[in-house]
Amino acid sequence: QVHLVESGGGLVKPGGSLRLSCAASISIFSFNAMGWYRQAPGKERELVATLTRGGSANYADSGKGRFTISRDNTKDTMYLQMNSLKPEDTAVYYCKAHTVVGPTSTDYWGQGTQVTVSS
Repeated sequence: QVHLVESGGGLVKPGGSLRLSCAASISIFSFNAMGWYRQAPGKERELVATLTRGGSANYADSGKGRFTISRDNTKDTMYLQMNSLKPEDTAVYYCKAHTVVGPTSTDYWGQGTQVTVSS
């Protein structure tokens, strides 16, 4: 069974930085892609960044130039480095892993970690 556990959220002032981690219970090479999503109160969950098995990264416009997605294969962990944080970045951040095996695709989600940007 696949488990994803996020950590690293917290309260930070505008302009500050946080690094989120997503630890997987299996080798992250098992996943075709991984990504970070976020959901603010009263809003739908939205894409933040994705990273394919091959290492291609993609970012939502909201985070371009400020966020960096990366992974450590030896630790089976994905990261999201967030710099120059803004109050509008406040949300619960979720880790997602996507697998495709033959005709079957599966998404796994973590439980989320709260990020609050406030002075």
